[in-house]
Amino acid sequence: MTQGSVTGEREKGRTFIFCSLILSFSCLLFAGDRIGDIEITTFTHSHIQFEHAGKVIHVDPWSVSDLSKAKPADLILITDDVGHHLDGKAIARLRKPNAPVVIAANGKQVVPDGIVMANGETREVAGVKIEATPAFDVTPGESFHPKGEANGYILTLGARRIYVVGVTECVPEIRAVKDIDVAFFPMNLPAARMEPKAAIECIKAINPKVVYPYHYDQNWVRPVPVGGTRPVPTTRGLQEMVKALAPQIEVRLANWYADHGR
Repeated sequence: MTQGSVTGEREKGRTFIFCSLILSFSCLLFAGDRIGDIEITTFTHSHIQFEHAGKVIHVDPWSVSDLSKAKPADLILITDDVGHHLDGKAIARLRKPNAPVVIAANGKQVVPDGIVMANGETREVAGVKIEATPAFDVTPGESFHPKGEANGYILTLGARRIYVVGVTECVPEIRAVKDIDVAFFPMNLPAARMEPKAAIECIKAINPKVVYPYHYDQNWVRPVPVGGTRPVPTTRGLQEMVKALAPQIEVRLANWYADHGR
């Protein structure tokens, strides 16, 4: 379920469409995507599934996703304690028996047996090298994330480094990350913390080979009243990002906000 410039290595496991920059965003599809020997499936908002070397890894699984399409997890990573990141029901449904769940300290109440990783810590879990990176705000306002409370993660899968940035402003610790093959990068955060222009400049500093903008529609994920419907998903900043980063960085646009009827 991607849209992107036709640069970089692309190997597909299931059928999907290349969309040129002049086409509508309506061409976004659900499908599996590959980076070398890593299969990537995106679900809702910040829920990602990676498959590599026989292991299934979920990041921030959320019950709003169609979990019937998700595979049981050998490893789960949680970035923060907000409900659309830390969903105990989704974790319980996807977690294989005794599969480790890596959390920031704020997730201990929901996952008592979770493995707490602090910002800057590196360890191997379930045979996967994981680096916990800072994810925090410096601008006060709604949904403020103080330093040290939440995590991003860098996963080393085979020869590739995957950076799930988490919810953060473009602080020096984020800009300093290098040698990234694929980044999942937030945009349109509350209090104007990661506007499209700021996101584009921050991605340029990291310089991944491929970037997936994610976590970019805060209104869509708000609770829906009984009988209500979710808003039309925003595309604010997406086309600007594709154009600004091409051809050096490939942008892949996934359909993070399909209405699952909830």
